[in-house]
Amino acid sequence: MPPADADIRTKADADAPPQARPAFAPMRADAILSIILGELAEAKANSTEGRAVALAVLRRTLADARAGARADLIATRRGTRCAETLAQAEDEIVRAIHLFATRHVYRLDNPSGAETIALAAVGGYGRGTLAPGSDIDLLFILPYKQTPWGEQITEYVLYMLWDLGQKVGHAVRSVDECLRMAKADMTVRTATLEARFLTGDTALFEELTRRFASEIVPRTGPEFIAAKMAERDERHKQMGNTRYVVEPNIKDGKGGLRDLNTLFWIGKYFYQVRTSHELIEKSVFSAAEYRLFQRAEDFLWAVRCHMHYLTGRAEEKLTFDIQPELAEAMGYTQRLGMLGVERFMKRYFLVAKDVGDLTRIFCTSLEFAHAKDMDLVGRVLAPFRRGQVKIKGEPDFIVDTGRLNIASPSAFEKDPTNLIKLFLVAGREQLLLHPELVKAVRRSLRLIDGDLRNNARANGYFLAILTAPASVERILRAMNESGVLGKFVPDFGKIVALMQFNMYHHYTVDEHLIRAVGVMAEIANGGLRTELPLTHELLPQLNDTRLLYIALFLHDIAKGRLEDHSLVGARIARKFCQRLGLSAAETETVAWLVEHHLVMSQVAQSRDLQDPETAKAFADVVQSPQRLALLMILTACDIRAVGPGVWTGWKGSLLRALYFATEPLLSGGHSQVTQSDRIEEARTALRAALSDGGQGWPEDELDAYIERHYDHYWLRAEPELQIEHARMIRQADRAGEAFAGSIRVKAFESITEVSFYTPDHPRLLSLIAGACTMCEASIIGAQIFNTRDGHAVDTFRLRRAFTSDEDEKVRATRIIKTVEQLLEGKRNILIDLGKESRRDRRLKPFTLPAEVHVSNALSEKFTVIEVSGLDRTGLLHLLTRAISDLNLTIGSAHIGTYGEKAVDVFYVTDLTGQKIISKPRQRRIRDALMAVFGASRDGGGKANG
Repeated sequence: MPPADADIRTKADADAPPQARPAFAPMRADAILSIILGELAEAKANSTEGRAVALAVLRRTLADARAGARADLIATRRGTRCAETLAQAEDEIVRAIHLFATRHVYRLDNPSGAETIALAAVGGYGRGTLAPGSDIDLLFILPYKQTPWGEQITEYVLYMLWDLGQKVGHAVRSVDECLRMAKADMTVRTATLEARFLTGDTALFEELTRRFASEIVPRTGPEFIAAKMAERDERHKQMGNTRYVVEPNIKDGKGGLRDLNTLFWIGKYFYQVRTSHELIEKSVFSAAEYRLFQRAEDFLWAVRCHMHYLTGRAEEKLTFDIQPELAEAMGYTQRLGMLGVERFMKRYFLVAKDVGDLTRIFCTSLEFAHAKDMDLVGRVLAPFRRGQVKIKGEPDFIVDTGRLNIASPSAFEKDPTNLIKLFLVAGREQLLLHPELVKAVRRSLRLIDGDLRNNARANGYFLAILTAPASVERILRAMNESGVLGKFVPDFGKIVALMQFNMYHHYTVDEHLIRAVGVMAEIANGGLRTELPLTHELLPQLNDTRLLYIALFLHDIAKGRLEDHSLVGARIARKFCQRLGLSAAETETVAWLVEHHLVMSQVAQSRDLQDPETAKAFADVVQSPQRLALLMILTACDIRAVGPGVWTGWKGSLLRALYFATEPLLSGGHSQVTQSDRIEEARTALRAALSDGGQGWPEDELDAYIERHYDHYWLRAEPELQIEHARMIRQADRAGEAFAGSIRVKAFESITEVSFYTPDHPRLLSLIAGACTMCEASIIGAQIFNTRDGHAVDTFRLRRAFTSDEDEKVRATRIIKTVEQLLEGKRNILIDLGKESRRDRRLKPFTLPAEVHVSNALSEKFTVIEVSGLDRTGLLHLLTRAISDLNLTIGSAHIGTYGEKAVDVFYVTDLTGQKIISKPRQRRIRDALMAVFGASRDGGGKANG
């Protein structure tokens, strides 16, 4: 375990208060009943007054129990104990209600055999744990069929619980009905498996459990396991199939409580154990692994209980707004340059990783120990072959029951380089790791020391692993999960499970790096041709693709430090590349890529790519065509690995435009495709699209239309967007309308594009941005174009809000109509536009300093204003309005939203078309735009619509 991981795992526990404190004890049912009877006075138990008295006592008891459990949680930080205490309190309340109902409200002096009932807790409540906001699931067990008395008792218990504000799931069944449904329905079978007696007739409950064990469980173990594992896989798929998302679901996410529950369900069903501790006796877990199970469960329960207490509801998703409060409540403070919330989330991800380790150990124990009886489970968990097979040329490794294992227990002691080589062999032979091998690796992590890290053979093995596109992502993840990667590359160990507290990155840093390498491997394997066409064109031209894998593996390795991670990462790269045996020139190239890995994305998304100064300045940084190609591919891989929906075709088009604008400057003007060629190619493609396929544009009309656009339009607008614009403008012109709009719903990119065609005027951008905010649409990007005849052709990209394309179109149509009304003066934009919007509430946990930079060095014709700060509703509207009030003309706007951060860049001139040279006027611009962010601190709105 890397030192950084160990620090996060142990510091919170080390700082925790002593846990010898006696657990809070809920009031027992007989004591609750005694208080109720004492307060009844003259009121009868079965009267309205009597019920009200009982309800008041129960309400106080429940509130006291929850407050006591919370105080105990804060004092001890024992999550499992809190959940158990809440379940015990619920038990006593249910028992008290049942006792009051059967002895005093519907008392039977001489009941028949049919007038009996048993109450059992099922579901999570059946396991004896309960979160503050969780449902309680009850099973009312009848001997045969429902009787009027049984119906009265059932209704009384349920209505009392509902009146207490409880969320109750319930079923009323006879023993025969329970068994019949358990046979047919896996959910009912699981609930029955977890049933726990609460009160009533014990014989009824015992009959159910005895018959369930004898009639349902035998010979159905493999079927049950297969169903539970398939259910788990589907749940993981719905949650993104990774435990390293930055807003994880504590209950249903990968590595969450439900995964631990699944292990216990399977253990209880297949091994017929009553407690998780008995899994040690069954040799499923070692004592150390069971302690890991307990620690993981305790931490996850602590998080879940704190979440429910903080939010006042059954919240299961660790959202950004909850994370800082949770971190504080659980005792995590800022340390070593890491925010308290980042330390807390790192601890969470390490625990989720532990849950994944336990799941693998558990499943492979089932697979190997019971293979002969578990054909169905074997098919679900993994294919296997019996026996051991030698691997040609690898005397230290064998194929054991279809998985890689060591040939001798001393394989690592004899040659520690085998700790790295095993992963090379696993990738080359396409093998999974045997559970015994994983255990041996973990026991041998101490062998990964300075000598091994500097061993030429070990580093050669790692370089081969890192540059093998067929297996690199899977093998790097296996190395990371086993702890080897963080030990062999200590700087990587420091970012294992590290979360960056922002809304832009979807994964932890280590997961992002592995995914970035995986994107590169996918490209090398022929994938993503449609999404990343230029990378496929450039890849064959590279002298050495190995450098890309290394640079991608290292590009964010210095995250979480006080110094700029790009600069520190470059220093790490220089040392690490020497370890790998790279030449001085190769090392310098990798270090350069790491240091500048953000530059191309920043320039492409925030600069006017048609301005000659943009390409010239970028070319001065890049300096060679080879570096340009490498940086282009690295940037694409990096963005795609940030998270779902972050990469878009629009971002790809910006990167390609920057590449083609820069490449001639670096190759002496001899490019395969010049900028003028690309402009002509785009015009020709549009001609073909509009003249063919039933579009029917005459040649003279096509010529006139094409001449309306400036050159930069053909370079920046996507071909599909050009066609959409042409249709929109032609339709408006033919109808004699001055205003038009069009809509494109792009499901793959999860965005909706809304385009506008109207005579240009200074406040157009501000009005469109305001209209988007009024319609609760979040702008994530925009392309601004002017035509030679004084019109604006603007396309805004909106974050998708609805699953249905039709709903997206309805919203977009509303935006177009709102823009038209604003332009006609029929509507006005509210002063408190977007105040306290849903997105603003999401942004409350974040703080960012606002910055405004005014530069005349970035463009020959324009003054460039770059504004960055905390995103909020309506910020783009306010910024563009402020620019208009300053009597500035916007030539182009480049709008970017990176999670909670807005970065908007405006190319402006004064009203005479000149740059803003005056220093006092530049200061006025800065002051005016900074004032917009100042208003946001007073409750204004959010950036970029």
